[in-house]
Parts: sequence; structure tokens; C-alpha cells
Amino acid sequence: MSNDTSPMTEHWITTDAGRLYARNWQAADRQGHCKSPILLLHDSLGCVALWRTFPALLAAQTGRQVIAYDRLGFGQSDARSDVLGMDFIAQEATGNFPALQAHFGFERFVVMGHSVGGGMAVHVAARHANTCDALITESAQAFVEDKTRAGIIEAQQQFREPGALDRLRRYHGDKAEWVLHAWITTWLSPAFANWSLREVLPLVTCPALVLHGEHDEYGSSLHPQQIATLTSGPAQLDIIAGAQHVPHKEQEDWVVSRVGRFLDSNS
Repeated sequence: MSNDTSPMTEHWITTDAGRLYARNWQAADRQGHCKSPILLLHDSLGCVALWRTFPALLAAQTGRQVIAYDRLGFGQSDARSDVLGMDFIAQEATGNFPALQAHFGFERFVVMGHSVGGGMAVHVAARHANTCDALITESAQAFVEDKTRAGIIEAQQQFREPGALDRLRRYHGDKAEWVLHAWITTWLSPAFANWSLREVLPLVTCPALVLHGEHDEYGSSLHPQQIATLTSGPAQLDIIAGAQHVPHKEQEDWVVSRVGRFLDSNS
């Protein structure tokens, strides 16, 4: 894998609910401006900074603009104190996405989401099917599985250890407790137990790449199988040997290369 990196700029995007923080990695190759950008959607405890070196490597590998942003309440975006609605995953397609699209001035796009961001990416691809060139999900949940809930309960216990919350504060500051509470209470809520992507997946018509770690602690292989099977467009499914819940960190070069090959042949 090349060590080349792409120029990065920081952005603040005003929405009715508050300001979003985003970073934009420009493709070094001029031809990259002719390709649709890749929008990255982070996981339940994530933010732009936690993508680490992945966006820059992805921009260099694909020759595309890569955009990552912090949802409201996360990272450097404005804080929020409300409770997440049970439809918060679907809302990303009609809330933050149009603001990002308007700010960066793109029409066609590729969307990639990690974990809950993968579910959000599915909704974005479905809602904007006419302009979405490709969907990539990584470790995405397609429904609420006992394994998912068990993994969250275990993480909840770990975060009760002294100093454990400090890891989140490094990335979310004073918002860390809200971030953790939003994740745990939403996914363990009885009201959320019947959530799934089953109804929205058939509305995805673009090519899809579905990635999932062999040893993902938050979901079995039933999740990627359902996503790949129920989308209406052509889908490719990879169970990544040896990987857990964060393949783009655990096997970064492999994921960057795989995404690059997929986009070269599908968009």
C-alpha cells in the first residue's frame, strides 16, 4: 500500500440543529474531480478522528474526494442533550446528508458506513437512489440480534472501570457521557428491539460491497448476508478472516485495496 496522503481541509457546516464538523481529503489526481466523492459515516462511539489514517489512504488509493463528518453530539460537532429517536438511523438520510451535499456541492456520491453508520448508509443509498453510485457497509447491523445486545452489555460493564470513559473524552470531550449513554440505552431499549433494515434494503439499487469481520463481537454473519441478499442491485459480500468489528483499523490496507477494486469496477 502506498504511503501517499491526500490534502485535508476542515469544515464547519451550519444546520438547523447545530454545527457539524467535517474533514475533506482531496484526491491528488486531477481526474479525481470527475469521480463521485466517498462519504464516510461513523459508528455509535465514533467520530472523524477515529477513522484515523483510513480516509487519507482511501483518497490516495481511489483517486476520489473523501468526506467524513461528526454527527451532532459527537466529536467536534455541536453537543446535544436530547434522547435519540427510535428512527435516528433513517433520519440521517434526510437530516445531515442534505446539509453535507449542499456544503460540498456534490450530486452523485458513494456512501460508506461503519457499524450503525452502515445502517445509515443503507438509508442514504435508498433515499437518494438516483444519485448514489455505490454503497459500502462495514460491520453493519441489519437488525437487533442477541449477539449485538450481549456485546453492548459487555462494553457497558467495561466502561464502568475507572478511567475507561477517558478514552471517549479524548475524542468527544464533555460529550462523552452522552455518546455512551445514547449508544447503550438506544440499542438495549425494548422499543428498539424490532428495528431492522429489511424494508429499506430493497430500495437500494446501486452496487453494494458488504464487509464483515469473521469474529465481529457485535453481530453474526447473518447481518451481511441479509444486506447482500435484500438489496436490489448487484452485491458483493466479504467475510474478512481474522477481523473483528473494526476491519478498517485491524486490516486497513486490505480494506482500502478491496474498496478501491470494487469502485474501479462498479462506479
